[in-house]
Amino acid sequence: MALEPLAGLTVVDLYAGSGALGIEALSRGALRVDFVERRGPALAALEANLEQLELHDRATVWRLDLRIGMKPLRAALESADLILLDPPYRQGLAESALAMLAQNALKDGVRVVVEHHAKDVAPRRAGRLVLARQRHYGETVVTTYACEVESSGGGR
Repeated sequence: MALEPLAGLTVVDLYAGSGALGIEALSRGALRVDFVERRGPALAALEANLEQLELHDRATVWRLDLRIGMKPLRAALESADLILLDPPYRQGLAESALAMLAQNALKDGVRVVVEHHAKDVAPRRAGRLVLARQRHYGETVVTTYACEVESSGGGR
């Protein structure tokens, strides 16, 4: 998933793996990235990559199982300008993560970029997240959601 220039943005990288997407975001000007991963080997690779590239001061690493929930990430998600989501394919994780994201108080205009298998469900809408664009690359699809502006009747 190629990223455009991201100068000054705050990013959350869900299902971060070795951190490739979040590290790319940092290299394109993101201010900081919250990396979320649950698997030990992937976490070790992520930590090693951040250390080698001297990016620890712009990163926070969370060891969380997103199948259980996102509650510890509440503050990070509320302040994010961009959320990257690249879960393992064909397990329904992208759809369930979108549903959980929709339960959070997301910033107006936040973008959520999901990389998933073509056979995985990409809902048209998840709460305020509305499908904005899809790009197909063989069996891989990159779906971008935009967060609608919250109505003035509901405060935070």
